[in-house]
Amino acid sequence: MRALVISGGGAKGAYAGGVAEYLIRDRGIQYDMFSGSSTGALLAPLLAAGEIDHARNIYTNVTQNDIFSAHPFIIRKKDGVYRSRINHLGIIKMFLKGRKTFGESFALRDLVKRTFTEEHFNRIRHQGKKVVIAVSNFTYNVVEHKYLRDCTYEEFSQWIWISANFVPFMSLVTVNGQEYADGGFGSFIPIEEAIDAGATEIDVIILTPRNKKIKKLASRNAFSLLLSSLDFMLSQIARDEKYIGLLESLHHNIKIRYFHTPRILTDNSLCFDPEQMRLWWDEGRAFARKRYENKLTLAD
Repeated sequence: MRALVISGGGAKGAYAGGVAEYLIRDRGIQYDMFSGSSTGALLAPLLAAGEIDHARNIYTNVTQNDIFSAHPFIIRKKDGVYRSRINHLGIIKMFLKGRKTFGESFALRDLVKRTFTEEHFNRIRHQGKKVVIAVSNFTYNVVEHKYLRDCTYEEFSQWIWISANFVPFMSLVTVNGQEYADGGFGSFIPIEEAIDAGATEIDVIILTPRNKKIKKLASRNAFSLLLSSLDFMLSQIARDEKYIGLLESLHHNIKIRYFHTPRILTDNSLCFDPEQMRLWWDEGRAFARKRYENKLTLAD
């Protein structure tokens, strides 16, 4: 069984889409399983449904307003550089409403329902492809993996949305009395689930550079510091999951290929700019071609 695994990464999911397009369309690879976390959870079902062009259209046209119903920060572009600052008024409103997060992402929930339709859902079930996404259960401190085959359309659409909710900037969702959020907090790269499901060949798209020791700019404010802290935590989770997957693959004789980004794409993956994301999609496709033609090894 062949699986495609996509890590979390917010807006950088556009880069993953470009890599996936090269693998599926240009190389003609047929995957039996699609696994993702966070932005990977948004991409995986669309790719499983064969909707590459549809996914590209979404990822290269989405804006902040398509994601956030309450914006935690204000983003400005000056001289080609994005700057973010705290949306003080917006956060005060959130506190006055008794919300638990700085921002809300109900707009993303609506986007998921508009772009991943019940027809897509039924097509995947009919074709028998496995689609699984990771969500973090904060109530019990566990990672849960939600399979499309075990859910109704409404349930799975909600889990997709939940998996991509990067708290405390996006919505914290309660399901059956339990609090859930971004799957990346517990399983940034759900490789192990693909192995446990029986995959023998796995392509993994990781939306961080292979060499993570890169000097970053100093934090500018409390939000910037919080983003840097979360990024550090997620990068460590990603590194650990990558090497755990590599060790398991060697033990079980499973072939794994890793596709990293060649550089740090952005210092704020919650900045959704269509122009930038179009460039990332094309860059991902071009870089995947280059890496594939250079004969990827397990360590790549």
